[in-house]
Amino acid sequence: MKLQLQHLSKSYGPKRSVNNISATLTPGVYGLLGANGAGKTTLMRMICGVLTPTSGQILFNGKPIDVLGERYYAHLGYMPQDFGFYSDFTAREFLFYMAAIKGLGKKEAIRRTERLLAMVNLQDMADKKIRSYSGGMKQRLGIAQAELNNPAILILDEPTAGLDPKERIRLRNVISGFSREKIIILSTHIVSDVSYIADTILMMKQGRFLIQEPMATVTDTINGKVWEILTDEHQVTEYTRHFQVVNLRHEGDQVRLRIVHETPPTPDARSSAPNLEDLFLYHFNGEEQAL
Repeated sequence: MKLQLQHLSKSYGPKRSVNNISATLTPGVYGLLGANGAGKTTLMRMICGVLTPTSGQILFNGKPIDVLGERYYAHLGYMPQDFGFYSDFTAREFLFYMAAIKGLGKKEAIRRTERLLAMVNLQDMADKKIRSYSGGMKQRLGIAQAELNNPAILILDEPTAGLDPKERIRLRNVISGFSREKIIILSTHIVSDVSYIADTILMMKQGRFLIQEPMATVTDTINGKVWEILTDEHQVTEYTRHFQVVNLRHEGDQVRLRIVHETPPTPDARSSAPNLEDLFLYHFNGEEQAL
């Protein structure tokens, strides 16, 4: 199974939101990262057929998705960032309704609905009106509807927003379990969610893929560029003025700074193993940091 993006672009007047992107995606979890305005949502909407590319094309198993039409959409599951619900429906009613729209038969709809309600931990609230749900519960229901038709391609835009840590871990495990047989594109501002479950990082900047790299090796480019120093509190402002300080932690009357820089910021700076957040800040320093 392959999803191919071939020289994909999307323009709004003179502004090019997605700029000549090419990639081949196979089953696994792809963490889509970038600052606000990088083109992430536009890209996902084109993959879902919500937006038409200005140029280039998207192929599913070698055939253009605009030619495949409904045959492509039958393989697609999508959870947008602002998902709309019918608030007078219960969760079970809503999933039955969405199953009908997606063309599932009655028996299959019941089977999938009950399985997914349990998977996203909503079985005890399944017959309560959605209007009574918390934001996190609505997020979980949104993921359940995206997975109803057991899609080959699953697009999740901020799926863990509003979830507490325990819920996020549960859903990370669910998403990871899906990835053996699906292409999953996950856009989120929570770096740890991507770090734990992504197989590949797609980092966008100004409408292009800045990085397409397996998670296992994605931070190799900044090996030897992450440092930790221990300093007095009154020196912190000076360091932040001259260096990229990605984290600080108070230790008694001193402060430990984590800095991304080409060379050691001080003679006694200790080299540290880089992580995904370090990489993001290395490339997006000064930009609005919404992943």
